[in-house]
Amino acid sequence: MDRFRMLFQHLQSSSESVMNGICLLLAAVTVKMYSSFDFNCPCLARYNALYGLGLLLTPPLALFLCGLLVNRQSVVMMEEWRRPAGHRKKDLGIIRYMCSSVLQRALAAPLVWILLALLDGKCFVCAFSNSVDPEKFLDFANMTPSQVQLFLAKVPCKEDEMVKDSPARKAVSRYLRCLSQAIGWSITLLLIVVAFLARCLRPCFDQTVFLQRRYWSNYVDLEQKLFDETCCEHARDFAHRCVLHFFSSMQSELRALGLRREPAGGIPESQEPPEPSEDLDGGSGKAHLRAISSREQVDHLLSTWYSSKPPLDLTASPRLWGPGLNHRAPVAAPGTRLCHQVDV
Repeated sequence: MDRFRMLFQHLQSSSESVMNGICLLLAAVTVKMYSSFDFNCPCLARYNALYGLGLLLTPPLALFLCGLLVNRQSVVMMEEWRRPAGHRKKDLGIIRYMCSSVLQRALAAPLVWILLALLDGKCFVCAFSNSVDPEKFLDFANMTPSQVQLFLAKVPCKEDEMVKDSPARKAVSRYLRCLSQAIGWSITLLLIVVAFLARCLRPCFDQTVFLQRRYWSNYVDLEQKLFDETCCEHARDFAHRCVLHFFSSMQSELRALGLRREPAGGIPESQEPPEPSEDLDGGSGKAHLRAISSREQVDHLLSTWYSSKPPLDLTASPRLWGPGLNHRAPVAAPGTRLCHQVDV
């Protein structure tokens, strides 16, 4: 389970190469799903269009949601859009750039499904067999309107006794399949032309805004990721110190209850063991973490991070981080008990 979680976190990385690989993987899965799908049109006038359009549009919607789910940047974009302004103003251009990037990757697999369905033609034939104009085909001249509608509903079912080996069925099916393939190839050509123009014409315009938005969109993603990692590091260090202080404080209680045994070396009872060192895990390298040494400080830090992001200026006054969160704040004394501030 831990390996699966680590793999999922790796796939949610902001790396463009990883996200492009996920898009290709979803596209390949889409092709495999469509090729293994058993298509069976109901051949009923009331349900043909519902079934055909449902298979044409419902799987792409599910694939689109999956594309949003596996893309970490979609969550970062929503958080950036909804966060309070605080000391850092929100740039709608960055949010639009992130939205465009997320949508481009999320739409890859749905477009693959739709194009495969249109080029195959089965969904299109099932959905629109009842919408064909009978006057375009001479074989319907001797049928009543009700017979024509019943016949058109049976067109997708070539094994049905009513339309089996019927030239009219083959003509209608061929007409709808050709129309479906024409639409599919037209969409494919349009997408290729749009991608070609976007790739070729982009260098013709000023790249300053594009580079700025790409930089800051990556910054927002990396900043949140580093904040989460730092919070995990602080939680581990804070829990470690609470446990050490708990064991240290229990020594006097054990002595009062007469449960403490003296070592064989004969160390006097009045001699106390040294307090647990605060530098077990790195010392001064974690001073910025150990300055936050109570539950109230942690809650205030998290609240400040959400409601008032610091300005993007390292020369700004430290007061903008909020009271009590300065890195020069004193560290708790070694004998202070911290474990009572953590919920059991």
